[in-house]
Amino acid sequence: MEPGNNTSVSEFLLLGFSEDPELQPLIFGLFLSMYLVTVLGNLLIILATISDSHLNTPMYFFLSNLSFVDICFTSTSIPKMLVNIQTQSKAITHAGCITQMCFFLIFVELDNFLLSVMAYDRFVAICHPLHYTVIMNPQLCGLLVLVCWILIVLHALLQSLMVLRLSFCTHLEIPHFFCELNQVVQLACSDTFLNDVYAINILYAR
Repeated sequence: MEPGNNTSVSEFLLLGFSEDPELQPLIFGLFLSMYLVTVLGNLLIILATISDSHLNTPMYFFLSNLSFVDICFTSTSIPKMLVNIQTQSKAITHAGCITQMCFFLIFVELDNFLLSVMAYDRFVAICHPLHYTVIMNPQLCGLLVLVCWILIVLHALLQSLMVLRLSFCTHLEIPHFFCELNQVVQLACSDTFLNDVYAINILYAR
């Protein structure tokens, strides 16, 4: 029997860390506290760079962007996990899983790209200190961040669209607390050759 395309009605199950009911309150409290600390800490960095004119430099511009991305990155998975623990439900809809996966890819890759841009900024500051303000002007800084966003969004959308073409049948359990790309692809009952080839090419490109 050929597998049917059940993606329109499928739900994935996020198994999380543990099924022990006694550990659920501990996991909930631990991740809630870490999430709040992460969000508040990054918000303070953003507010500091906005409010203090002395921090209007390329380094702090990139740092504030990195802080914003970190907030978004943690917000793609932790809130859903906390809701699932609180409601004692492990389900996430197919659309919700693909959406979470797409945003997770965007922000995790943006983290890497922004760190690379910040490394380039430090390289210019160390190797070309006299020309630093000319090279790292506001226009270039904004362009670097914009290019990062465009490239990563296109990459994440392509990855998500390639997952959308897959069919899912039964046994839709993901051994994580969020929809991780490789785990979702492994659950497919249709041909994943293109997904595998693309993933390998991206891996070697890095």
